[in-house]
Amino acid sequence: MEFSAQQIAEVINGRVDGNPEVKVHFVSKIEEGKKGTLSFLANPKYTKYIYSTEASIVIVNHDFEPDRKLKTTLIRVEDAYSAFAALLEFYNKFKLNKTGVSDKASVSESAMIGKDVYIGDFAVVSDNVILGDNAKIYPQVYIGENSKIGKGTTLFSGSKIYPETFIGNNCNIHSGAVIGSDGFGFAPQADNNYMKIAQIGNVIIEDDVEVGANTTIDRATIGSTIIRKGVKLDNLIQIAHNVEIDENTVIAAQTGISGTTKVGKNCLFGGQVGLAGHLVIADNVKIQAQSGIGKSIKKDGDVVQGTPAFGIMSYNKSYIHFKNLPEIVARLNELEKKLSEEK
Repeated sequence: MEFSAQQIAEVINGRVDGNPEVKVHFVSKIEEGKKGTLSFLANPKYTKYIYSTEASIVIVNHDFEPDRKLKTTLIRVEDAYSAFAALLEFYNKFKLNKTGVSDKASVSESAMIGKDVYIGDFAVVSDNVILGDNAKIYPQVYIGENSKIGKGTTLFSGSKIYPETFIGNNCNIHSGAVIGSDGFGFAPQADNNYMKIAQIGNVIIEDDVEVGANTTIDRATIGSTIIRKGVKLDNLIQIAHNVEIDENTVIAAQTGISGTTKVGKNCLFGGQVGLAGHLVIADNVKIQAQSGIGKSIKKDGDVVQGTPAFGIMSYNKSYIHFKNLPEIVARLNELEKKLSEEK
């Protein structure tokens, strides 16, 4: 599908500088731009490429002033990066705007299906499920009994939603994600065996949440595991039973959060972070990649790193000494040798 410069400018509130009728059908990096593609310039390091790019349209900031002739049509906006991101989101919604129920899907007669819903091949919608308007259920998705999927939410192929799960509006659940599987609860017995503890709670995911591919969110033992509004979870994350993650927290891949831990608002976790159970993490906390958190972080806005993690400034100072440890040990050995010789 093709879009003209003028059509694109109207979507992102931009101003065309060049040919408003030139059309594009795909996007490209500015340094790899080809005729018929759209690109953008936000980082000054890439300015040199705007003079050689073959991209037909480039989105730039209002204040960009070329110092030589350009071959491309410009669309001037307040913030080129944000405008390009908004345009990609617009295109993605347009591309994914499917409707209709496949005759190969299994949809319970007791399920309540909203308007303009899409249900793909071999998807399973179980008893008493509620699908909001414009929900998109891709092929081979499973939705368990008594679950609710909000308006505009998309479940991509192969995601599995266990019974009694509640997912809000405008969420994206990516392929391979498992929402509502049993929490890891076992009681040790006198004979060294373990008795499974029934996990009878559920998972609640509020509006505007993103759950990455192959991420797992366990149902609560009792009560709910809760992911609040605006949370963004990367791929391959493990969220244990009864965890609560507050609004707009962002967590990178391969992080694991143990049971009953409470994470505050607006936190940022790097990749491969591990949190022990029953902790409380304050609002606005930043945890650097590969850190291990064994105790609660109670200070708002704290930044920590390491295993066990501690303050980022202290960590950086300590790392300098750790890096020089072999040299320090060699010097100590040399001093000990000299002292022994003097005796």
